[in-house]
Amino acid sequence: MEQIYDVVIVGGGPGGYTAALYCVRAGLSTLVLEKLSAGGQMATTTQVDNYPGFDEGIDGFELAERMQRGAERFGAVTEYAEVTAMDLTSQPKQITTSSGTFLAKAVILATGASPRLLGLSNEEALRGRGVSYCATCDGMFFRGKTVVVAGGGNSAAEDALTLSKMCKKVYLVHRRDSLRATQSYLTPLQNAENLEFVWNKQIDVLDTTDGHLSSIQMTDRVTGETSTLECDGLFVAIGRIPDTALIADQVSCDEQGYIIADETTRTNLAGVFAVGDVRQKPLRQIITAASDGATASKFVEEYLQTL
Repeated sequence: MEQIYDVVIVGGGPGGYTAALYCVRAGLSTLVLEKLSAGGQMATTTQVDNYPGFDEGIDGFELAERMQRGAERFGAVTEYAEVTAMDLTSQPKQITTSSGTFLAKAVILATGASPRLLGLSNEEALRGRGVSYCATCDGMFFRGKTVVVAGGGNSAAEDALTLSKMCKKVYLVHRRDSLRATQSYLTPLQNAENLEFVWNKQIDVLDTTDGHLSSIQMTDRVTGETSTLECDGLFVAIGRIPDTALIADQVSCDEQGYIIADETTRTNLAGVFAVGDVRQKPLRQIITAASDGATASKFVEEYLQTL
């Protein structure tokens, strides 16, 4: 007879494995479905310094493995498989994967969100070598240095302001001649003495020295002229892409594609919860994802008691 899990968690990042830890310790049969390896975006970070408990920091991949082992120590099961379809309105809920179909009374969506890339040839190779997608995460590595922020929305404005407090010089490069960020950001940006706007520029090339970013090459979108800007770091802030393609027609999402779920992590569907970066929220960090996971377990328990 096919097993019906109390809860299936889709995604093995910090939100997913924290949820797994709390659920399995509450006596719930718990399955984590992960496409590649534990950690999600966290696993691509070489040094995590803002997760409590590690006074000298920790490698993101190692932290992910520890989270996985912690959940599996109490009985959580991990299945490495790619999810290809989900029926979240049925009971039990059905999750179709490359390894077969799994059934669950409740589902926690922890699929995460990926940074939108500039699309340059060596961009991925320079991640962690001068290219970053999170000023809150990586800004401290560029203290006293010169950095570029690419983007013109609220995320770019926030990153530029964050970096202006620790970097020697910040260039905010935007493809247009004005920011799309809300008005409240403009005055603080203009008042930051070490911040300079670079308008109508498109970043075309990332130059390297000894395998690390050393400068960027840009094209003026108005005149067509090219220029080079030396820098120690590039923070790409042109948006993120939530991984909701498979369930956007079932679960309510906002205009950016993030799942609408309040601080209880409940979605519009009974028995379906959303945690971590895929959820609509003001701050996306490892610790907020972990917090979501713990919270979700409480409301999963409450939901299962109604069945």
